[in-house]
Amino acid sequence: MKKDVLMTQEGLEKLKTELAELTKVRRPEIVSRIKTAKELGDLSENAEYSSAKDEQSFIEGRIEEIEDFLKHAKVVKNSNSDTVGIGSPVKVEIDGEVDDFEIVGPTESDPEKGKISIDSPVGQALLGHKKGDKVSVQTPDGAVNYKIVSVG
Repeated sequence: MKKDVLMTQEGLEKLKTELAELTKVRRPEIVSRIKTAKELGDLSENAEYSSAKDEQSFIEGRIEEIEDFLKHAKVVKNSNSDTVGIGSPVKVEIDGEVDDFEIVGPTESDPEKGKISIDSPVGQALLGHKKGDKVSVQTPDGAVNYKIVSVG
């Protein structure tokens, strides 16, 4: 039995939107491209056909992946705004510099946008802690110390 995929409500909505785009827009487009490419003749030397089939394979794989996520999705709301949990905006101090994160489920992770997965070393270290707590995260370059400036 597959375990629950934890995510925020925002993450769930984003996956539903992506699934709708893939099934209602991208899938029909790729079917049309394949049909057009087939009409060009010899498929063994038809780059357009090969490219369209590759894209179709990617789209179908992503649809299957999203459907599996949605089937096992569990939306988590952080009910305690004092404690770091899924959906918590967290401000931390690292070596005198302040950084902002949002703790999210693994399917929503986007470190460049400050969305840190609960499955990441940083996310795991911060979970359950409160403002003022200090946590240490082991990285390949050694331990990094975080001080939680604010939660929520």
